[in-house]
Amino acid sequence: MKTAHDVADRIRVLYDADTIAKRNRELARDIASRKLVNPLVVAVLKGSFMFAADLLRALHEEGMQLEVEFITLSSYRKSTVSSGQVTVVRDVESDVQGRDVILVDDILESGRTLAYARDLLSARGASRVFTCCLLEKPGKRAVDISADMTGFVIEDLFVIGYGMDMAHSFRELPYIGVIED
Repeated sequence: MKTAHDVADRIRVLYDADTIAKRNRELARDIASRKLVNPLVVAVLKGSFMFAADLLRALHEEGMQLEVEFITLSSYRKSTVSSGQVTVVRDVESDVQGRDVILVDDILESGRTLAYARDLLSARGASRVFTCCLLEKPGKRAVDISADMTGFVIEDLFVIGYGMDMAHSFRELPYIGVIED
């Protein structure tokens, strides 16, 4: 069985830190232009934590005042392939009733996790739920959902870094990469 140390020297950078930072600022401008009412950012953990933190700072630079919450959902566990079943591991604590919610996720692939979270927050009375994903793999969709805002559209690659992991490794990388064969 390969470990993270066995593949670390085979990582190819897809998006470096500067490219990601520039895109985060563009996404923040887009979000700020939507004139949200009582905005609440809900970051989907674990993979979105770096993206959400940087996006929040960029939103602050755009003059937005907002609250932040976290939800932990899982459909992968320790696998690199979605199980198809979404489970809530940790739920939001805030009332979303009547609020505009920005749901922040790392990657839109099958769409199950994002659709589940969006539908959950809508059912709890959010006025509007906007979805913002760092990455999107359009060819992998299993449910009918599109992100309202997307950082980058990528081909079908297993990506690591910038919060995304391979069996809990590589989340700390300041860039998004792929492990070459």
